Amino acid sequence: MIISHDLGTTGNKATLVDADGQVVASATEGYPVDFGSGGRAEQDAEHWWDAVCTATRRLLEKVPGAAGQVAGVSFSGQMMGAVLTDRAGDPVRPAIIWADTRSTAQTDALLERVGMDAGYRITGHRLNPTYSLTKVMWVRDTEPEGFARARHLLLAKDFVVHRLTGVLVTDPSDASSTNAYDQAAGNWSEELIAAAGLDRALFPEVVPSTTVVGKVTAAAAARTGLLEGTPVVLGGGDGPMGALGAGIVDASDGAYTYLGSSSWVSLAADAPLHDPLMRTMTFNHVVPGRYVPTATMQAGGASLQWIVETLAPGDTTGYQRLLAGVGQVPAAEDGLYFLPHLLGERSPYWNPRARAVFAGLARHHGPEHLTRAVVEGVAFNLYTGLLAFVENGGPINRIDAIGGAANSTPLLRIFADIWGVPVWRRNLVDEATALGAAVVGGVGVGLFDGFDIARRMSERTVECPPDLAAHRRYLDRYQVFLDAYRRLEPWFETL
Repeated sequence: MIISHDLGTTGNKATLVDADGQVVASATEGYPVDFGSGGRAEQDAEHWWDAVCTATRRLLEKVPGAAGQVAGVSFSGQMMGAVLTDRAGDPVRPAIIWADTRSTAQTDALLERVGMDAGYRITGHRLNPTYSLTKVMWVRDTEPEGFARARHLLLAKDFVVHRLTGVLVTDPSDASSTNAYDQAAGNWSEELIAAAGLDRALFPEVVPSTTVVGKVTAAAAARTGLLEGTPVVLGGGDGPMGALGAGIVDASDGAYTYLGSSSWVSLAADAPLHDPLMRTMTFNHVVPGRYVPTATMQAGGASLQWIVETLAPGDTTGYQRLLAGVGQVPAAEDGLYFLPHLLGERSPYWNPRARAVFAGLARHHGPEHLTRAVVEGVAFNLYTGLLAFVENGGPINRIDAIGGAANSTPLLRIFADIWGVPVWRRNLVDEATALGAAVVGGVGVGLFDGFDIARRMSERTVECPPDLAAHRRYLDRYQVFLDAYRRLEPWFETL
């Protein structure tokens, strides 16, 4: 069996998958996020390690004797962050995660030296404060004493892999989320690292996602309950892992959407997709030689979580109740819109200063109207990315949905109406990224013959076809949604 870990924003999910690709058991352990003013978003990397240890022990307790049957451990991890560690591999400060946007000044400096067009051509991404490179520059510029002790830059899963094995490496999928990786060369970009004024030695060796990087040490075995010597497969970033877990192995598999804290629409391709308007980005897939063109917004599921926490604080049924009600009331049809930029924005605007806005509020609007406006706002925002894929690659006929919010059928119906294509829920929406990590782990240790097994490990279970009349009406409202952002963009600068 394989144990896969999904190191997300709010917690780590450990999943035990057998040789037939079936999920045997899972265990989740949460941890906090420090969101603060000025765009701060940090976590204690030690909390990740504690969560991995606790979740692993709980998982092994569920299946007696499982530790002796574990052929390998593999990882999916949140991307675009920065864990700066000292010579021993211990963090010199809290981890800066994907949602942090404090490095705007450093991004401006990088743009002056490299230029946006060149940066996008090299990395497949816009140069932007949400990526690792400028976050490291920010630490250097604002916390020089801590930065002086930094010897390694790691991503979330790399830090935990180091704790398990003592090995410091990363993989192409995570490297491609740093703004410092040259996709054509398949290695770190000397040009971008030099322009950032950073030491190349800070960046770890890049090895394939399926690499068995080491074995569980005695100290790690004592913490996790794993057997000493258990093989550890590196794994990859959660975006490409989500694609694999959704059965998106190559271009023939179509598109999918991930509805987690950050949310995205994505597909697989044989080459990077460079959008002339730079609305989308391209990550390296965990499948060698493949790429994952993606349009990612900062606060998709996070917007839903926020509105529920705001309208129903402490109500354990609030999420289900509010989402169940969104099909009963109008929002955009009643002149109510939500711009879902709670954490600034990546696709399609790449504006860290963007903020969330309710526009068109009226006295009769209640909790269900507000919640529906949030759902529609997220769907409108992701629709721009879908249009970019269609314009650059051809039609999209179906979208598979994974991630926690995909459990809501009313939500998926609204998405289908706005996007104008059927949206399918897969049966393992909460386990998709962990499932992808299990496939990578199984391929790495030889338990699985290849990545194609991912197509058989989950299936489509619920179809939400679009109401095409509603879709035509939504096209007009989508233009109003876009116009609201255009009009408010100068105002965001004054905030």
